[in-house]
Amino acid sequence: MKQFNKEMDIIYRRYYKDVFCYARSLAGNVDIAEEVTQNTFCKAIQAAHKFRGDCDIRVWLCQIAKNDYFNYLRKEKRNVSGFVEEEVFLNVPDMEEPAINRIEAVEEAEEIRNILENMEEPYKTVFSLKVLHEVSYQKIAEVYGKTESWARVTFYRAKAKILDALKK
Repeated sequence: MKQFNKEMDIIYRRYYKDVFCYARSLAGNVDIAEEVTQNTFCKAIQAAHKFRGDCDIRVWLCQIAKNDYFNYLRKEKRNVSGFVEEEVFLNVPDMEEPAINRIEAVEEAEEIRNILENMEEPYKTVFSLKVLHEVSYQKIAEVYGKTESWARVTFYRAKAKILDALKK
């Protein structure tokens, strides 16, 4: 048991900053990122026996962090797509623009949110991570254990699906 605690301490020290930065890129909030990071390491300790070693431990930890963040969103009654009401209104044009333009912008943001809610994985998450949280393709690829090219193609396909749905 002492050896296990020592190993987990090493893992915590080595990967804390990476997991925290990833959680912060998801949440956009330091307090939430801190909570997600702490939960991630607690869950990693509980599930250490499940780690198969077929991916980098950083990727495994970030996957746990992503799942914990989505659980947090569900608990906060926010939808998993990553949109929250305030974010929709951040896209509203300047108040000096005609009211019709402001209404159309809000309606379009709401329509995109609805399309994204119904989009299948991994398109929904990849699009949300890239657009809403400005996560790099490299980090997205690491989370999924895929290549950067895969992340780019998946994002492009998600964007195409949204544009296609908006046309209909």
